[in-house]
Amino acid sequence: MTLLEAVILAIIEGITEYLPISSTGHMVLASTWMGLEKLDFVKNFEVIIQFGAILSVVILYWRRFLVSRKLLQNIMLAFIPTGVIGFLLRHQVDQLLGSPYVVAWALALGGVVLILSDRIFSADRQGISAESLSVKQCLSMGVIQSIAMVPGVSRSAATIVGGMGLGMSRKEAAEFSFMLGVPTLGAASLYKTFKMWKEAPTMPDNAALLLIVASAISFVVALFAIRFFISLLKKYGFSAYGYYRILLGGIILYLLMTGVQVG
Repeated sequence: MTLLEAVILAIIEGITEYLPISSTGHMVLASTWMGLEKLDFVKNFEVIIQFGAILSVVILYWRRFLVSRKLLQNIMLAFIPTGVIGFLLRHQVDQLLGSPYVVAWALALGGVVLILSDRIFSADRQGISAESLSVKQCLSMGVIQSIAMVPGVSRSAATIVGGMGLGMSRKEAAEFSFMLGVPTLGAASLYKTFKMWKEAPTMPDNAALLLIVASAISFVVALFAIRFFISLLKKYGFSAYGYYRILLGGIILYLLMTGVQVG
């Protein structure tokens, strides 16, 4: 992996991590189209640089994190199912990361769900706050988030739709989704960092440089992406993201069926 390739992947990560269009799906496709071999370093890189995006949420919402102990409690409760399921299925998830068919179908089906959510959930309802979620609701959010381990589903899409299903407004569901990503993505990043450290002899010489630069770029880009997404979400909802997902998933499936190698 060159520095330029790392920068491109970092920009994609920063833009897509908190948009309901699947950062993992876009990273898998981008690395494939750039001709990057699916070596362990590439797979680890795509997860570790999420740390930059995590930090952007901490910076944007630090006041809310500090003020509300109940919010922190609910975030950790929602993380528990994801952490357990993710640990048990980690090998299966690693295998799915290399499948463009899985990404394509998940993108398209997820797009349909987003379009339907605009019709089901009123844009102007107030809804409940993340702090008022019950233990059962928090655990349900964790299970919903686990679905996003399938590349192409989108963690933010799953948790935002799940949050609205539990009674949150669009904005509150989105912000809780962002904050829930801190322990979820943080755990994944730490696990991959530890795994990569154990495999240090097989890592490229410039691995540290690539990871530091890419994490910094994903942090800056994610800051702007979050603000942009919230402003558009309040005005226009999810339909545009849904149609984009269906279009992208359809293009990928067409290329695969016509014999074009995309994975």
